[in-house]
Amino acid sequence: MTEAIAWERPWLKDYSHGCAWDTRFEPMPVHYFLERTASERPNAVYLDFLGRSYTYGEVMDLVRCATKGFQKLGVKKGVKVGLFLPNCPQYVIAYYAILKAGGTVVNFSPLYTADELAAQVEDSETDIMVCLDVASLYTTICEVMERTRLKCLVVGSLARALPPVKSVLYRLFRRREQAEVTIDETHLSFEALMNNDGRPAPVQIDPVKDLAVLQYTGGTTGLPKGAMLTHANLSINAQQVAAVDPEAYDDAVPKRILGALPFFHVFANTVVLNMTTLVGGMIVMLPKFELGQAIKAVRQHKLTVMPGVPTMYTAMLNHESFQANDLASLRLCISGGAPLPVELKERFGNASEAVLAEGYGLTESSGVVSVNPFRGVNKTGSIGLPLPGTDIVIVDKDDPTKVLPVGEAGELTLSGPQMMQGYWRRDNSDVFVNGLLRTGDIAYMDKDGYTFIIDRMKDMVVVGGFKVYPRTLEELLYQHPAVLEATVIGIPDDYLGQRPKAFVVLRPGQEKGEDMIKALQEHVKNTIAPYKYPRMIEFRDSLPRTETGKLQRSKLRDA
Repeated sequence: MTEAIAWERPWLKDYSHGCAWDTRFEPMPVHYFLERTASERPNAVYLDFLGRSYTYGEVMDLVRCATKGFQKLGVKKGVKVGLFLPNCPQYVIAYYAILKAGGTVVNFSPLYTADELAAQVEDSETDIMVCLDVASLYTTICEVMERTRLKCLVVGSLARALPPVKSVLYRLFRRREQAEVTIDETHLSFEALMNNDGRPAPVQIDPVKDLAVLQYTGGTTGLPKGAMLTHANLSINAQQVAAVDPEAYDDAVPKRILGALPFFHVFANTVVLNMTTLVGGMIVMLPKFELGQAIKAVRQHKLTVMPGVPTMYTAMLNHESFQANDLASLRLCISGGAPLPVELKERFGNASEAVLAEGYGLTESSGVVSVNPFRGVNKTGSIGLPLPGTDIVIVDKDDPTKVLPVGEAGELTLSGPQMMQGYWRRDNSDVFVNGLLRTGDIAYMDKDGYTFIIDRMKDMVVVGGFKVYPRTLEELLYQHPAVLEATVIGIPDDYLGQRPKAFVVLRPGQEKGEDMIKALQEHVKNTIAPYKYPRMIEFRDSLPRTETGKLQRSKLRDA
């Protein structure tokens, strides 16, 4: 943290997180979490995947074999290995193995189209990709491989990760979902990768300097950017999150966590995967969030912690078979990824005795910046108090070198050991000011040190915790011959938080109506992930502009 400028820390008056704000954390290689816990409790259940359990010792043995396998493929410091996977055992094994081999993990969303994947593969310089033999994933990544720098695919078997009975049923009745994988020089099975003595060559990791994860996000322009996260960034953020939970290291308190958030997202990567591995908990993994499965998992495994986005909590409360005792085992629920509506927080409080704590973070901060105290004042509408060692500083949005007094709204900026090193292959001159990471969010801090976000400088739309960038949609709409002008904003949605809505001016002679709306939606849907396309399109004769002629989204948002 730089001391080039001074700021107040009002949270120090009553830091309710249960640890000292100036607690020091040891930077370490991320895979040390698994190695340490596996050595201390090898027989403890680590992962549960749709009924099949894996112990810490078992996973550690698999990671050692995978590490040696990756090293045979040439993985070392500087080599990027992509994970194009849903939540599954192969993700956990490959993630820690790549890091242990000295490589850098690049996370890719399984929801991405071939075009989106190809662009990020080239930008990140990814040479090896890990995927599953699921037809939808394998077909997409094979298309990407034909036109990018990818040299090798490591293909895991979903059936092999399932319990024996489910594995047989999957092979018999869901054959259409399985891809026909040809094993050759460029296609290697996950089992073949691990077919060795499990004795990888040791690699010396400098946690402060060595890049662990290249995590793609988006900026104000909507173009994807890779946040460079070191081992220290990620390992310290996991320790910070554990430190604010008074029961994280208490062996008498069960630590069973729902792994329904996607591990390829930085929130789940830190809060579910790394943090739970650090404290020796159990992760009940779901390939994706399905409401019935999630409720069953909480009930069956008596889960104690549930990180989620507001959409997940809304879905649970609205489920027709939902009963209050479904959540009886939960002691803590953490909400992030999108603002938590006041009404939802109140409804959840009436239905469960679990603490629902809203937090805040971003890819550039390794996942978590702040959270409401798990014991103490939990302020509705606030993102809580900063994690230990983290500064939240409100600055003038027009002059970020000027720190604003408590209570005044400005741009939220950040400092702490979990902040990224910068964007991969991008100009970072405006990303940090006086050592503070600029977020683009408008917020204020109250006299107790709680922060409230009131607006976004960025134009992103947050759909169920996933970011959608208006410029991407606008550029696609402009490619349609009927479109003269287009702009996209986020509108409130009770279930997903926000949805993108497009405002379109058609070229002269074009007919407005449902047929045109469907045509534009189909045009956009073909090239982006399903959650991104605008389900609402409104035709206008003209769009609001600024004095300089730029299209003005704020006028549409305020209408």
